[in-house]
Amino acid sequence: MLLVIDFLSRFWNDLIARTDGVMTFRLFLQPIMALITALIDGIHDARRGRGPYFQRLVHADGYIARRQVLREGVSATARILLLGVGMDVIYQIRTFGGFPYPLEAFVVAVLLAFIPYLLLRGPFRRLAGQWIKPRGDAE
Repeated sequence: MLLVIDFLSRFWNDLIARTDGVMTFRLFLQPIMALITALIDGIHDARRGRGPYFQRLVHADGYIARRQVLREGVSATARILLLGVGMDVIYQIRTFGGFPYPLEAFVVAVLLAFIPYLLLRGPFRRLAGQWIKPRGDAE
């Protein structure tokens, strides 16, 4: 339990420290890239006549269907996640002189890339659906 509290405390302090200093641009770059990817995928969803991404993820029938929808989102954001982890590795090397916190790198990448993608893809699909007629190959 103490290990978890230490991790969360250090993580929170490091996250606050990341808002200024070296490589601050990545805190804006990753969410912007996730936004662009969500926009593109939301438009594709509207063209295919699919429902909003998060709704499909939550209401998928069975484990396998849910896993396929999740895999679709992860593969769409994989480059952004890898870029985020890479930028965090560089940040940690420049700040700490090494790569002491690999879990933090992954968590920051997920918070800055996958979560915005997850939250924005559905609304972009709804907006695009107002102007785009579905082609009929819905899932």
